[in-house]
Order: sequence, then C-alpha cells, then structure tokens
Amino acid sequence: MTDLPPLDLTADVLALTRALVDAPSVSGSEEHLADAVEAALRGLGGLEVERVGNSVLARTSLDRPSRVVLAGHLDTVPIADNLPSELREVDGLQRLYGCGTSDMKAGDAVMLRVAGRFGVPGAEPAHDLTFLFYDNEEVESAKNGLGRVARERRGWLYGDLAILLEPTDGEIEGGCQGTLRAELHTAGRRAHSARSWLGVNAVHGLAGALATLAAYEPRRVEIDGLTYREGLNAVGVTGGVAGNVIPDEASLTVNFRYAPDRDEDAAEAHVRSVFAQALAAGATLTVTDNAGGALPGLAEPAAAAFVAAVGRPARAKLGWTDVARFAAFGIPAVNYGPGDPQLAHTREEHVLVDRLQPAEDALIAYLSGSPA
Repeated sequence: MTDLPPLDLTADVLALTRALVDAPSVSGSEEHLADAVEAALRGLGGLEVERVGNSVLARTSLDRPSRVVLAGHLDTVPIADNLPSELREVDGLQRLYGCGTSDMKAGDAVMLRVAGRFGVPGAEPAHDLTFLFYDNEEVESAKNGLGRVARERRGWLYGDLAILLEPTDGEIEGGCQGTLRAELHTAGRRAHSARSWLGVNAVHGLAGALATLAAYEPRRVEIDGLTYREGLNAVGVTGGVAGNVIPDEASLTVNFRYAPDRDEDAAEAHVRSVFAQALAAGATLTVTDNAGGALPGLAEPAAAAFVAAVGRPARAKLGWTDVARFAAFGIPAVNYGPGDPQLAHTREEHVLVDRLQPAEDALIAYLSGSPA
C-alpha cells in the first residue's frame, strides 16, 4: 500500500466518506489511513494530537465544564470484491457501496467533519472534545486499539459522555451485548472406517451438543425500557482425519451473545450449564474470548441530554461495541452513527447518502449547545 492523498476535512461528508472507504484498512493494515487521519487532525491547529500504535487521539483543552468523547474504529473486515466505492441510485435513493461504508467509515467521516468544525483555533464548542480513531476493532478483543489506549493512555478515555459512531442507521442505541466464544472439544479413538466398531467417532460425539443448540430458546431481556435479545449458536465445526479414518478429535465453536445484565463469569457459567450433559460425558469446554456488555446508562444526565437533542427514542444495541470499555470506567456511552448495522460485513455493504448529513448536523448541534 502506498501513502494516501491528504484528507480534506472541508469536503462534504459524502466526499470524505468516499475518501476513507477508498483507503483499504483491513484489520492489521490501518497504518496508512491512520497516517492520513493524524496529518489531517494536526493540520487543524486547535487540537492536541497523539499516536498510539495505529490509533490516533486528538482533543481540545478549552476548560469547558464537560467533555464529550467521540470514538470510531478505522479498520474493516476483509474486502469482498467491494472496493473501490461506488455511488448508485437504487429505489430512488442514493447509496454509497463499498467495504466499510456502513461499518464504520461513514461514522469516521462524521467524526472528522466535527473535528474540522471544532478543532480549529477560535472554535467555541459547548464541551471539550476528544476524538479517538483506533485500529483492530474487527478482530479479537486482545488486539483492539482502544484497549491499548485504555492501558497506555487511560486519561484520554475519560469524559462525561462517550459517543461511538458505530452504525445505528441514525438511531441512538444504548449499551451493548456481551460476546463469548468457546470451543467444545470431544475426543474419541481413531480406527479404520471399515472396522468402525473398533473406534469412537469424535464427530458423532458432537451430535448431542448440536441438538441442544437447535432446541435452545434464548432470553429476551428488558433493561431500562430497551429489549436485548440473546443468542447461542454454533459458528463452526472441525474434525476429520481422512476419508477412511474414524476421527478421534472434533470441535464445535459457539458464540454466545448475552444481555448486559450478565457479567462475563455469569455468561460462561450459563454456557457450561447448557452443555452440562456433553461435559459430563467427557467433552471439554474452552472459552477463547469473552467481552462483557454494557448497561444502557441512559438515565445519566449527559446521555439523557444527547437523546433529547437527537429527538428520537433509544433502542438496544444488538452486538458488542466499545461502549463496554467506557462503561467499565463509569462513563455513560451510547452508539450513534449513520450506517446500517444490518449491512455491516456484507458484500453489498453500503450507506444511504441521506443518512450522512443529518448525523453530522445532530452532533454539531449538540456539541455547540444549539437545539437539534
């Protein structure tokens, strides 16, 4: 990848979104886009800017009585033959197609437009502002750039409210689900398939666990008026040695999306209880990733004020986002961005053009203290 052209923060939000989308930044390869974002923010002249790996941090220091943190990730899932971006009219609506349009470079573009408005000398936002553009959100949580910021520059995360520009289709989404991934492993005895009775088939040993998952009925949980839907699903199966061998090992990968009234330990305990019969029969369960969710926190004054400014009711966030990291520090956090979460990670990923400017306008109005 070569150096990218400079980002023009005076360009309209559609042009800026296209520029970001056309800069490939699959998780682990965000360096050049981070360089461009850093240069653009430093060029504004009114922000303190720091770099942590491939995360770019910027903030105002205007001695305002409150601080709002805006955050968004720079990385995308792997490209699916959907770059460069393409502007098309479908069903009478302009849509920008391309990898990362919805998740979440449209949100990043809105953030950069806000920075361009309030990050220049003489700007008068109602709050001090912090902007966090980070890497490696789409992979395991251990690599998450915001996690690294929390470890190395924790003070940069603090504020009275954090707004994650994750795709919400222009709605406010409160809190987030937790997510747990685990491997259920069965062991058997290898044998020639012509004499299968001499072996124990480890793949067959997964049958009971798969039947349990097929019959599983997930909870729906209402918290602060928002309804969270849980889900426990098989997302992968591995096993097999050769076409004439009874396999002696097999694994089932499961993903549990849990409501934020469970913590990580409760989520693991629930998964183990679901597979109690398989575990009693000798299977083993290894948790490979477990990131807790976040309660809505919409009763907090700063969050309530933002909901009121946007003027639309909040709904539950069905998915994990980095609002959980802010919630862990006691900072109210919400998700609000122009992308459609149902299009995230798809080949046909796109963002409706008419969602872009309203998201920018709502944030500008709130951050300037003006009515939305």
